[in-house]
Formats: sequence, C-alpha cells, structure tokens
Amino acid sequence: MIRPLLMIAFAALLAVAGTARAADDDADVARLNQRLQQLDDNLSLAGMASYERLQARQAIERVATARSRDRANALYVADRRVETAEIAARIEQGRREVDRLERERSEMLVEASRREAERARREAEHLRIQTQIHAEEAEHLRLAAEQEAAARQQAEGVLNDVAGAQAAKLRAARKRQAELARREAELMSAGGNVDKPESKSSKP
Repeated sequence: MIRPLLMIAFAALLAVAGTARAADDDADVARLNQRLQQLDDNLSLAGMASYERLQARQAIERVATARSRDRANALYVADRRVETAEIAARIEQGRREVDRLERERSEMLVEASRREAERARREAEHLRIQTQIHAEEAEHLRLAAEQEAAARQQAEGVLNDVAGAQAAKLRAARKRQAELARREAELMSAGGNVDKPESKSSKP
C-alpha cells in the first residue's frame, strides 16, 4: 500500500517539476524573444544586422524544441546569438553614423570649396573691372594729352603764322619807309640843285 502511494507521489513531483521546467523554458524563450522584439522596435536600428537577427530567432526556436539534456547548451547559444544581434546592430548603426558624418563632412568641404571658388571669382571679376577702369582712364588721359599736344602745336603754328605775317608786314613797312626816305632824299637833293643857279643870277 505504501509503495503505490510513493509512486504516485513521485509521479506528482515529476509532473510538478516538468511543469516548472516548462514554465522556465517558456520564461527564457519569452525573455530572448522580448530582447529581439525590442531590437526590432528600435526604429534607429531598422534593417540592421538582419542576418544576426535571423540566427538569433532560429537559436530561440531550437531552445523551445531542445531535449532536456540539450536545453542548457541551446539556451546559452540562443542568448549569445541574441547578444550578437544586438551588438551587430549597434556596430552597423555606428558605421552608418560614421558614414553619414563623413558624407556631411564631404558636403561641407564641397560647399566650402564652392564658396571659396565663388569668392575668388568675384574678386577676379572685381579686379578685372578695376583693371578695365584704369585702362580706360589711362586711354582717356592719353587721348587728352594727345589732343592737348595737338592743340598746343596748332596754337604754336598759328602764332608762328601770325608772327611771320607780322614780321612780313613789318619788313614791308620798313621797306616802304626806306623807299619813302630815299625818295625824299632824292627830292631834297634835286631841289637843292635847282635853287643854286637862281642865287647866282641875283647877284649884281
């Protein structure tokens, strides 16, 4: 009578232990699935470490179907797979962030180069305009100097012409004056010769 009771009690203990172990199995699987779900729900990690996540899910499924003697090893592998998926996702996130920062840096360098080129172009255009203005001013001064020299030369020519004409008139006037003086002298000389005989005839 005692032996059957012991067997019944032992069977009950095994059932309770099996139920407890099944509950533990469910808790471990739920915990690992929850970690994967948190990884999936993180939008900043979306699409990252897809292969590692697949391996973690497969490892969790093997925990649920593993025999009692293989469960501990399967649980360890599943836990490592989930951790690997988490780390891989973080690494890929960091790599993408580095790539994003590198792209931003490249874009900033390109923009800085573009602005520098634009500034250099504006300075070159400003220098070109200034050079053109100076060249036009120099050309204007050259033309003004040439016009002034031509006007001076023309004025000197006019003055020379006027001076030449005045000199010619002066020479002509002097020539006429000399001619008049010569004629006057001749007349006076001729008049003196006429008066001399008359003076002789008047003597007694």
